Amino acid sequence: MVYGAEALIPVEIGEPSTQYVRATEESNNEEMRVNLDLLEGKREAALIRMAAQKQVIERYYNRKTRLRFFKIGDFVLKKVFQSAKAANSEKLSTTWEGPYKVRDIAGKGVYELETMDDKVLPSHWNVVHLKRYYF
Repeated sequence: MVYGAEALIPVEIGEPSTQYVRATEESNNEEMRVNLDLLEGKREAALIRMAAQKQVIERYYNRKTRLRFFKIGDFVLKKVFQSAKAANSEKLSTTWEGPYKVRDIAGKGVYELETMDDKVLPSHWNVVHLKRYYF
């Protein structure tokens, strides 16, 4: 297994280390109790670091995002998804359709839309998939 070299036994196997010789069951138990006492403080410090990191990430996100809000009666364009496009649509076809009118605010950033003929669309739309339409 050693391919022509002399096989050597590691020193730790032949002779125990000083750390192993000095360790006793009593000192090991004492060290475990100390570690358990310090465990709660380490957990609290980790929670504080996590909360601080989340605040930094939240500040960065809020600085970079541009929030959009619509009022009832505003006109918007709705994004056309790949699954809703016609089978033979070109790659340069339109990606937005509309205009639609905001009928109701269903939640935070979620809107119910209706067509210009006052027909309600069957599902709600997130603000990410809408943009304001200007006449």
